[in-house]
Order: sequence, then structure tokens, then C-alpha cells
Amino acid sequence: MNTPSHRPDLPFVACSFERHAQAILEIFNDAIENSTALYDYKPRTMDNMVAWFDAKRQGGFPVIGLENADGTLVGFCSWGGFRAYPAYKYTVEHSVYIHRDHRGRGLGKLLMNALIERARQSDKVHAIIGAIDAANEGSISLHEHLGFRHVGTLPQVGFKFGRWLDLALYQLTLQAPAHPVDG
Repeated sequence: MNTPSHRPDLPFVACSFERHAQAILEIFNDAIENSTALYDYKPRTMDNMVAWFDAKRQGGFPVIGLENADGTLVGFCSWGGFRAYPAYKYTVEHSVYIHRDHRGRGLGKLLMNALIERARQSDKVHAIIGAIDAANEGSISLHEHLGFRHVGTLPQVGFKFGRWLDLALYQLTLQAPAHPVDG
């Protein structure tokens, strides 16, 4: 994968279903069960992963991972469509997840920089949206450090762990595409 890394001990990889689905499933399920990073209640299944990877493949959306020296996935990031209307075709919503044993080591920043670089190279992405639980100070700080700006908060749109959750929206606007078109 042609992405600059400041951590040669953690190479970037293009994630595949065959090699990474189980590890991504475990990372997702930890986020579902123990955090508000995902506004979901039920752990995902391998069938969900089949559909998730199919959607990424069909949309041409990247899934970038970091592996340790043992080849274990320690984190991943991706993007998908923002909303299902054609005028949003130059806008994506991204996600980044780090395995619970590897958080706080700057891996989210590495992955986000790789994802932003991929978006810049694609000439198909103008806006990257991050939908972040408003109480997730770490993720908000990361996004602000990377140049995302707060563009709004949707109060009390989620309910999890017995409380209402506010969703903060952060946006990074790129110069691409060079020649956007309608339709």
C-alpha cells in the first residue's frame, strides 16, 4: 500500500474479508458493547461483515488497516457514502477504530492521515464527515488536530447505556475534485 508511515513496525495494509473480517468484527463488537463510538446495540455477526465488505467493494471505498509485527490488525479506517442522494456523491462519512489494547498510541492519527491522503488522491472526495459522539473528547481532539471543523451537533439523537447521546459532526473540506459535475 503506497501510504507514508511514521511507524515502520506497523505497516499499512488494504484490508480484505478473508484476512481481516474476524479482527474487524472483534473491534466493532468491542465498540458496540463498551462505548458510544457506534450507536448500535447488538454485536455484529460474520454475515454483517460479508455485507460490510461487499458494500465497501461495490462502492470502491477503501478499508485501510495497521498490522503489528505478528500480522495482527490493531486498527482500521474506512469511508462510505454520506447520504443516499446523488448530489452527495463527493461527500463521504469516515470511521476509524483502534483495538482496545492499542489505543492512546497515535494509531488513529496514522490511520486518519492515510485515509485523508487516499481521499486527496482519489479526486472524487470533496468533504469528509465524521459523526462523533459529542462526549468522545479523544476523537474530537484528533479530528480538530487533523483540520476537521465542528459543523454542528444533533442533540439527543441517540439513546444508549440509559442516556441520551448528542452527535457532533466534523468536516474536512478538500480541494478535489478538479472538475465536479452534476448528475
